[in-house]
Amino acid sequence: MFGLEALDLARIQFAFTVSFHIIFPAITIGLATYLAVLEALWLKTNQPKYINLFNFWSKIFAVNFGMGVVSGVVMAFQFGTHWSEFSRFAGGITGPLLTYEVTTAFFLEAGFLGVMMFGRNKVSKGMHFFATCMVALGTNISMFWILSSNSWMQTPTGYEIIDNQVVPKDWLAVVFNPSFIYRLVHMAIAVFMTTALFIGAVGAWHLLKGDQRPENKTMFSMAMWLLLAAIPLQFLAGDLHGLNTLKHQPMKVAAMEGHWENIGNEPTPLILFAIPDMAQEKNHFEIKIPALASLILTHSLTEQVPALKEVAKEDRPNVPLVFWSFRIMVGLGCLMLLTAVISLYQRKKQTFYTNKNWLRLVIAMGPTGLIAILAGWFVTEVGRQPWVVYGLLRTQDAVSPHTTLHMSISLISFIIVYALVFITGYLYMIKLMKKGVNTTQGAN
Repeated sequence: MFGLEALDLARIQFAFTVSFHIIFPAITIGLATYLAVLEALWLKTNQPKYINLFNFWSKIFAVNFGMGVVSGVVMAFQFGTHWSEFSRFAGGITGPLLTYEVTTAFFLEAGFLGVMMFGRNKVSKGMHFFATCMVALGTNISMFWILSSNSWMQTPTGYEIIDNQVVPKDWLAVVFNPSFIYRLVHMAIAVFMTTALFIGAVGAWHLLKGDQRPENKTMFSMAMWLLLAAIPLQFLAGDLHGLNTLKHQPMKVAAMEGHWENIGNEPTPLILFAIPDMAQEKNHFEIKIPALASLILTHSLTEQVPALKEVAKEDRPNVPLVFWSFRIMVGLGCLMLLTAVISLYQRKKQTFYTNKNWLRLVIAMGPTGLIAILAGWFVTEVGRQPWVVYGLLRTQDAVSPHTTLHMSISLISFIIVYALVFITGYLYMIKLMKKGVNTTQGAN
C-alpha cells in the first residue's frame, strides 16, 4: 500500500486510533471535574444557572464518554493483534497496569455514571453529588494509570529481563518511573486547559448569537478564569518535563530542537524555524537565537545540549515530525496565553461578554487545546523512536508478523468505520452544543 511495509502500516494504524481516542479522554476528564464543580456550586448557592449548566454539559459528557470507551477498547486490542511481540516482551508490566486502570477507574466511572445521569430524582442530593465526584475521580485515576504505563515505556525502571521477557521487580519503581510525575502533571494541566477552551468556545458562540442568559455568561467566565490559572502552570510544568526528558531521552530533545551537532564549546542555539533534512543531517533556512537552547534546557549559558549526530542514524527519531509537532504545541500554547491575557483586558473594559471580535477569537481557539495535545503526543511517541520500550525493545521488533495486504485491509477498515461512527458522534455533540442550555428543566 503506497510502497509502505507492514511495520509502517501498523504504526500508522496505531497512530490513527490513538489520535482519535486521546481526544475523548482529554475532554472527558476535564468535563467530569467541571460537572462536580457545577453541582457543588448549585448545592452551595441554590442558583438555577449551575444546575442548568450541569444538565447541559452532562449530556455532552455522556456522548463523549461513550465514544472514548469504544475507541479505547479498539485501541487496546491492537496490542495483541498488531504488536504481539511487544505484548510478549512487556506484557508483564503493561498488562497489570492497564488492568489496574480498568478495576480502579473504569469500574468506578461506569458504576456511578448511571446515578449521575439518571438518578437526580431517585437519590438524595448528597448521594447524587457523591456519584458525580466518583465519576470525576474515576476519570482522573484512569489518567494516572494510562500515563504510568506509557511513561514506563519511555523510562523503564523496576524490572528485570528473564527469558527475553520483562518481569516486574519493584512495582513502586515501575509505577513511579522517572518521567511519570512530570508527564502526569503536564497532561493533567493540558486536559483542563483543553476543557476550558472547549467550554469557553461554546459559551462564546451563544453570546455571539445574542443569548446573554446567565448560564452562557457563567460558563464563559469560568472557562476563561480556568485558562488564565492553568496556562502559567503549564509553562512551568513543560519546562520541568523538558529537563526530565533531556536527562532520560536526549535524542528526543535533540529532535525537538532540530539540533544536529555541537560546534566546539559554543552553547546551543534555539532554532525558531528550520526545515530539518535527515538525509543531509542538517537544517535548511534556519532562524536561530544563539545560546538560548542551552539557557532553557540546561539553565546555563555554557553547557551544550546533546546533538543528533552523537548517535547512529538508526537510533534517531523522525526529526521533521518531532521538530514541527513541538513547535505547533508551543505555538498554540503561546496563543492560549495571549487569549488569557486578552480576557483580563476585556473584563477591565467591561466588554467581556459583548465584544464580538473577542468572542470570535475564543470560538476560533476552541479546538486548539485538542490540537496541542495531539501535537504533544506526536512529540512523545515519535520522539521515542526507534524504541517502543526505550532502550529495551525496538519498534521493528515489536510488530506482529502480518503481511502488507493484511495491514492494508485493516487500516482501510479502521478508517471507514471510525469515519462513520465518530463523525456521527461529533455531529451529535455539535448539535447538543448549538441547542444550548435548557433553563426550564431545573433540577429534574
